[in-house]
Amino acid sequence: MWQIYNGGGLFGFDIRSGYATTLVIIIQAASINVGMLIGGRIIAGFSVGMASSIVPVYQSEIAPKEIRGRVVSLQQWAITWGILIQYFIQYGASFVCGGAKNPDQCTSAFRIPWAVQIFPAVILFVMLFFCPYSPRWLASRDRWEEARKVLAELHGKGDLNNVKVAAEFIEIEEAIRFEHEQQTTSWEDLMAPKIRKRVFLGIAIQAWSQLTGMNVLMYYIVYVFQGAGITDPLLPASIQYVINVLLTLPAILFIDKVGRRPLLLGGSFFMMTFLFITGSVQAVYGQPNNDPDSPTTWVMVNHDTQARVVIACSYLFVATFATTWGPCSWTYPAEIFPMRVRAKAVSLATMSNWLWNCVLAFAVPPLLRSINWKMYFIFASFNGAALIHMFFTAEETKGKTLEEMDDVFAGSWWKAWQKKDTTSRLDREIAEIKGEKAEMTEHEEHAPANPTQ
Repeated sequence: MWQIYNGGGLFGFDIRSGYATTLVIIIQAASINVGMLIGGRIIAGFSVGMASSIVPVYQSEIAPKEIRGRVVSLQQWAITWGILIQYFIQYGASFVCGGAKNPDQCTSAFRIPWAVQIFPAVILFVMLFFCPYSPRWLASRDRWEEARKVLAELHGKGDLNNVKVAAEFIEIEEAIRFEHEQQTTSWEDLMAPKIRKRVFLGIAIQAWSQLTGMNVLMYYIVYVFQGAGITDPLLPASIQYVINVLLTLPAILFIDKVGRRPLLLGGSFFMMTFLFITGSVQAVYGQPNNDPDSPTTWVMVNHDTQARVVIACSYLFVATFATTWGPCSWTYPAEIFPMRVRAKAVSLATMSNWLWNCVLAFAVPPLLRSINWKMYFIFASFNGAALIHMFFTAEETKGKTLEEMDDVFAGSWWKAWQKKDTTSRLDREIAEIKGEKAEMTEHEEHAPANPTQ
C-alpha cells in the first residue's frame, strides 16, 4: 500500500491544485475490497504530491530572507509530527478487538488510522482560506498594489512606508518586469543555460535525501532491529520517531545562522559513518538466519553489546538526518529558482523525491533478504557520493533573497566550495534608502522657512 501511495505522489506535482479533500480518507477508511483501497491510496498520493510541491514554494515566497530556512523547515517538522502521531495511532489500533493474534480481529484496526486523517485535512482546508497570497505571485499577475500590501503585512507590520518593504518591493518589481520582458514561461525554460544547473541540483538533492537511507529506517526499522537480535522491536522502533521530531528543532533554529552547505555536508558525512559502522558490526557478529518464516536472513545472536551499537547508530543516523538533510532537502530546492520557473522546477524536484521513495519501498525488502548487512554499505556509499556532489555544486543561499539567486549561481557549476560574497543586495538597497531619507530630513531641517505674507 505504501508503494502505491508513493506512486500517486509522483504525479501530483502541479501547483494549480492546492486544496486537499476528505474524499480520499473516506474511500480508504470505508474500503470493502482491495481495489477500493488501492484507488484511495493513489488519490491520496496525488494530494500529498500536490501539497509537498506547493507548500515549500509558498513558504519561501512569503518568508523574509533572514528566516526563510526556518519557515520552510517547518514543513519537515510537521511531517515528523505526522509520522510520530500516526505511528502511535496505528500501534494503539493494532490492539483493537483482541489484537493481531486474534484471527477474528475486526476491521476497525485498519480503518481507525486512516479515518483519523480527516481531522487535519479538514483543519488544513479551512485554514487555507485565511492564508494570504504570495506577494511574488501577485506581482507576477501585475497585481502590484495587492502585492505591496501583503508584503507590508508580512514584513513590515502593515506599514507600507517601511524601508525594508520598499526595498524588497523594488527588487521584486525589477525581477518580475525583467521576466515579463523575456516572455518565457514554458517547460523548455527549465533547460535554459542559467537554469538547468539548478534544476539538476534541486532534483539531485531530493533524490539524495531518499538515497541517504532515512526512509529505509523509517519503513523497515523493525526488520533492522530484528536483525540486531531484538525480539520485541516495536517499542525501540518508536523511539526513532520521537528523535526525528525533537532533533528537527535545532535545524529550524540554526539553519539560517549556520547555512545550508554545512548541514548538507556534515549530514552526509555522519550518516555515511553511522551506516558503515552498522554494516560492519552486523557483518562481523551476525550469522545466517535459518528461520524460513522470518523476514530477515541475517541476525545477531547473543551479542548484546554489539546489538546496542547497531541500535545507537540507528538512532544517531535518524538524529543526523533530522538536523541536516531533513529540513534542507525541502528548503534548498524551494529557494534557488527564479519566479518564472519556480513552481515547475520545485515540482520536478519533489517528483524526484517521491520517485526514489517509491523505488526504495519496492527495493529494500528484497535487499534485506538477499544481501542483508551489505545493504548498509550501499546507502553509506550514496551518502559519500552526496557529500562529494554537494561540496562542488551546492552554493550557500543563506541570507540571500529569492531575487538574488541568479547572482548566487552565476559562476561555474562545480566551484561552490569557493568563498563568495555573503552580503545581500537587499541590505545594500535598504541602507541606500535610509541614507536618502536621512539626507532629505537633514535638508528639510536646514531649509530656510518661507516668509509669511
